[in-house]
Amino acid sequence: MKTHTLNEREKKRKRRNNLVAYSFIAPNFIGFAVFTLVPIVVAFYMAFCQWDGSNPAKFIGFDNFINLTKDTFFLNALLNTFLYCLGTVPITMIISLGLAVLLNQKIKGRGLIRAIACFPYVGSIIAVTTVWRMLFHPTKGPVNSILFDLFQMDSLPQWFSGRLIILSYILFSLWKSMGYYMVIYLAGLQGIPNELYEAAELDGAGRWQKFRYVTWPQLRSTTFFVVIILTIGCFKIYDTAVLLSGTNNMSTSSMVLVSFIYTKAFTNWNLGYASAAAICLFLIVLVVTLIQFKNESKFSND
Repeated sequence: MKTHTLNEREKKRKRRNNLVAYSFIAPNFIGFAVFTLVPIVVAFYMAFCQWDGSNPAKFIGFDNFINLTKDTFFLNALLNTFLYCLGTVPITMIISLGLAVLLNQKIKGRGLIRAIACFPYVGSIIAVTTVWRMLFHPTKGPVNSILFDLFQMDSLPQWFSGRLIILSYILFSLWKSMGYYMVIYLAGLQGIPNELYEAAELDGAGRWQKFRYVTWPQLRSTTFFVVIILTIGCFKIYDTAVLLSGTNNMSTSSMVLVSFIYTKAFTNWNLGYASAAAICLFLIVLVVTLIQFKNESKFSND
């Protein structure tokens, strides 16, 4: 009888503990379900429908996806996004790693340099883009003034329109995010055991040999993380494009995938078509991420 009572008490205690645990999890899960999971499921369904947000949705099968392959604006947005990604990811990674290696040394003023490098990342995106637009203003900006003084150019570059707009996206993203990834690389560098460098020195390795055979292999997991986060962030670029290109954001030279999706959904009110474009973006990011995971696992096994 006493054993039965103890078992009942144990079961009640476990149920009470479970309820407490679920009460802590529930708010976050409910928020995730309402604002993330349900919209994702609805977006997958709407990708196969024609819907303007007011009239009933009409199922049209794969027509939205077929039309995307013929849409010049979509194809240009896709190309611009890929160009931006190909330009941003490797350059940001290289410069961030170089800064981290430099600032991992005992040099004068490294704390100040770290703070300056991180300031654009922690600053407001609106404030930072305002500064950037002032620096690269076609007629009043110091960048064009310096270029004119050095090269006596006949026509000054228009950084926020035409073919240079993607380059502006790349340069701005590099300036804004290199401090963040520098900190990540610094954390990775400080986790490398000094014994490895001491062993390399005993073998007569110079700075380049130590970097190539000690630092770089030890930073493989850090680099993998940086590349994954950078790639996903590049495919999701929106605020940078809108704030830098302004009213020119709908031009074929400056449009990116997310701005295309936003325009189709909330300007043209073609929500089914926008959902199809969003699913294409999701699949592209998924494929690129899986390829990177596969390459990383292959290197790890080697």
